[in-house]
Amino acid sequence: MTFGEKLKTARMQAGITLDKLSAEIGVARRTLINYESSQTLPPIDFLPKVSKFFGIPIESLITEDEEVLAQAYEKGGKKAMREVDELVHEVSGIFAGGRLSEDDKDAVMKALQNAYWIAKEENKKKFTPKKHRKTT
Repeated sequence: MTFGEKLKTARMQAGITLDKLSAEIGVARRTLINYESSQTLPPIDFLPKVSKFFGIPIESLITEDEEVLAQAYEKGGKKAMREVDELVHEVSGIFAGGRLSEDDKDAVMKALQNAYWIAKEENKKKFTPKKHRKTT
């Protein structure tokens, strides 16, 4: 289940309308619709609000893929999140043949994610002018 499906399920089980949830959490109704339909992912600071409101753990709200995107958002903002999302979707085609076990697929995806962040750091070092580099 995606975050959107889990959000909608929690809302429906609690018998809460979109308008009521919108007012309680302080998010526009249209935004909630986008989240529930999985058109957009929420910012990371939205998850604790939902978790607290429904009394469910944050970890139960997001899938592993969404967690990867949330981490990308925390580290590099929307641009990084989009880049990681594109990378995951492009690389997912490799697994279409079904030859890897789920654990192996997860290991490959984690390795790709790590490679992405290493490349970002190396590029930052390589292309940031010396006068703007932080010294450690």
